Amino acid sequence: MRANISKGFTLIEVVVGLVVIAIVTLVITVGMGSVFRQTEDPWQQVRAAELGQSLMNEIMSRKFDEMNTSTLRCSMDSEPCTNPLPPSEASCPAVGEDLPNVDPIDPDTPTILETRSEFDDVDDFNCLGITLTGLNNVFGNNIELDFYRGFSAEVRVFNVTDDKLKQIDVVIITPQDERIKFSAQRGNW
Repeated sequence: MRANISKGFTLIEVVVGLVVIAIVTLVITVGMGSVFRQTEDPWQQVRAAELGQSLMNEIMSRKFDEMNTSTLRCSMDSEPCTNPLPPSEASCPAVGEDLPNVDPIDPDTPTILETRSEFDDVDDFNCLGITLTGLNNVFGNNIELDFYRGFSAEVRVFNVTDDKLKQIDVVIITPQDERIKFSAQRGNW
């Protein structure tokens, strides 16, 4: 007489196994959600660094002051320099508040006389807010909108030492509202 030996799993064992696998999969995917968000941050920071450096290079390539010429510096043998106020006393909005976007010229803002392409000294960039549509490459062409979607920039310029040194602060805001600050000083020499 042979014993009835069963081989394989019962239906209950299979169902329990599937439930255990489903729970483990759920726990793993929930735990990896934060990892996926964290992998986006470095890419946004790299893009912000590229954008901030590009904007800072554009500003630093301009002359120190409106009164400077190719042969004369302001306060030396010509007119006095323009000395923008520090951020605490400046007329532009406080850090973190929206700055006016002056590129292109807003017809409702008659006090803005120049477009960004006409800026010829670092003071012209003071209180500049740039949104997605105002982001340009070094040739003045619009950059790839999908690549920088959600980015914006703020520029503030203020006096450090009268007639000698100006601080330029560029803040790039990423789509996750992370504020990355770049600072440089432009001297009158």
